[in-house]
Amino acid sequence: MTSSDESAEDRLIARYFRPLAREAGAFALADDAAALTPPPGCDLVLTTDGVIAGVHFFPDDPPQDVARKALRMNLSDLAAKGAKPLGFLLAVALTKETDEAWLSAFARGLDEDAQRYGCPLLGGDTDRTPGPLSVSITAFGVVPHGGMVRRATARAGDRIVVTGTIGDAALGVKLRGDASLGANWRLSPSMQAHLLQRYLLPQPRTALAQAIQHNASASIDVSDGLAGDLAKLCRASALAAEIDAERVPLSEPARTALAAEPALIETLLTGGDDYEVVLTLSPDKLAAFSAAAQAVGIAITEIGRTQIGEGARFLKDGKPLTFTRLSYSHF
Repeated sequence: MTSSDESAEDRLIARYFRPLAREAGAFALADDAAALTPPPGCDLVLTTDGVIAGVHFFPDDPPQDVARKALRMNLSDLAAKGAKPLGFLLAVALTKETDEAWLSAFARGLDEDAQRYGCPLLGGDTDRTPGPLSVSITAFGVVPHGGMVRRATARAGDRIVVTGTIGDAALGVKLRGDASLGANWRLSPSMQAHLLQRYLLPQPRTALAQAIQHNASASIDVSDGLAGDLAKLCRASALAAEIDAERVPLSEPARTALAAEPALIETLLTGGDDYEVVLTLSPDKLAAFSAAAQAVGIAITEIGRTQIGEGARFLKDGKPLTFTRLSYSHF
């Protein structure tokens, strides 16, 4: 039954989001705030990220994938910090064009990923906006006390390792905007589908969070491009990095596109939306981390090392690559 004093917003929340709020501390979204009790001896790790139609996703992208991307972006940040997901808050600003079908699919996708990654909805806010539609998520994770892996703690002589492959999503964005690029890059339909999927659905490396927490000296989520995010880590740690560009892991579709258009190397290394993790670790911990990654089926690649100095240099045939910009930036 519906109470006569319920607002339209109350009914929207009850229909689409209350079923996702299964944790006791969410109070069935019937209060002004949620309550979290972290496990004994643990610190809370907090992160927030969001997506805006026309900026982070195309307005006609499937709503369930918009929801998943927004959550997974935050889960990627938690993984890079070595944190286990605990829950999240959702703030969504809907336009007048947002209909029941869109909301239903959005909530379904969000619920599926919340359960998949063990990160339940705890609360949030819903608003109406003249546009564009936006989704913002604040996620909470936990690490042993003092155990969050920071950007600022790399050491000279550390090995630099990256998960997965780099550049797929940046190519996917280009392909999504101009389908003719698939032929220009000599990509098969399955290769094009791979790149588009990497843009739509990041793969947060949550399964490696504990291994990152145990082994990494420093770590950062690769969201704005490998070159720029690694430069941020180096700057925070007051160190330099030297990367062998030939060792940066690329998928078969990315290698095919690069062979057809060599200038794409800049897009691959600086384009962003990878949602992989780049981390540093001492040489004696590399074997243990490799074994942990293999155990959960996540590929890792050693691409370089840290050293005294400043900046991140990408070398190809012994010569440094130069980029128009190191990473994606909103400003």
